[in-house]
Amino acid sequence: MLGLMAKKVGMTQVFDNDGNLTPVTVLKVDPNIVIAQKTEDKYGYKAVILGIDDMKKSRVNKPYAGQFPEGINPKKKIREFRDFEKECAVGDSLGAELFEGCRYVDVTGISKGKGFQGVIKRWGFGGGRNTHGSKFHREPGSTGQCTSPGHSFKNVKMPGRMGRERVTVLNLKVVKVDVENQLIMVRGAVPGVNKGTVVVRAAVKK
Repeated sequence: MLGLMAKKVGMTQVFDNDGNLTPVTVLKVDPNIVIAQKTEDKYGYKAVILGIDDMKKSRVNKPYAGQFPEGINPKKKIREFRDFEKECAVGDSLGAELFEGCRYVDVTGISKGKGFQGVIKRWGFGGGRNTHGSKFHREPGSTGQCTSPGHSFKNVKMPGRMGRERVTVLNLKVVKVDVENQLIMVRGAVPGVNKGTVVVRAAVKK
């Protein structure tokens, strides 16, 4: 499986040869440096560990720096990709060219945080009537029992923190791969805020 770390830059639109407009999300691929490789003989599975974004020397302690080989600056973000299909060596730099010829990708990121929300926004509850005299508008309603066991069960839909969760969007169509500028343009919404880090993988179900 092919995969890289990228940053969500924003949205734009692309015209094809027939003049059709396609809205796209732009993903910027910084150099993904191969930090280490795991072999099946030693670890029981094959994997490649990639890192992006150099760290300042003043912010790196010795235990963290110890996992990086000589000649490779410590990275802020590292990620393991199992069963990596491309042959590579420690120290190699991977970019957007990895997805040339790939038609669909899966993108994983951390969704936008929306803070503490009620049941209508968080779970889509219908709420009560807004007419005069109604005392039930946006409340969740009953959540427990008056007799045994006398408490709310687990997983009851209630108010709480919404968003900021790991989300994977499947089968986003790759509209364009700009190797010169290291950009991947996909059709569809990508989770997370602008300049947030996402993981792009070749689609599993396509």
